[in-house]
Amino acid sequence: MRGEPQKRISPKALKVWRLHGVIQTLLLAIVVAGVIVLSTLFDWPVWIMAAAIAVLLLFTYMMIFFLPTIRWKRWRYEVREQEIELQRGFIFVKRTLVPMVRVQHVDTVQGPILKKYHLSTITISTAATVHEIPALDTDEADELRHSISLLARVAEDDV
Repeated sequence: MRGEPQKRISPKALKVWRLHGVIQTLLLAIVVAGVIVLSTLFDWPVWIMAAAIAVLLLFTYMMIFFLPTIRWKRWRYEVREQEIELQRGFIFVKRTLVPMVRVQHVDTVQGPILKKYHLSTITISTAATVHEIPALDTDEADELRHSISLLARVAEDDV
């Protein structure tokens, strides 16, 4: 049996995922502020405010500190001549093999936050679905996209 894939995504992915966590936490904080205002106006029990604040604090810790670190540690990939192997997951580890003969096209995607940190996500399209390798350095992502494209073309020629 083959070991797990060896390549990791960029460490800068932690900053990006934490920034996403901050944005999500701010959105939840608006909802929690609304709950606090409503419970003050309508004289709801104090435990509702306390529960809302506890949920916000737990969510903040999970989305900014815990999950990005675990996600980065678990995300691995490897591109071989015949296949692409992806591994992700925390409790349930998912390993995916994408045969090169099934690859239809490969894209790089870069939103504003990824662009700020010079990162790109590679999307690998097959007839059935789209797989992605998130948060690679832009130069590495471009090289990987090009090499997957060449390997997929060679795999198609062999069939």
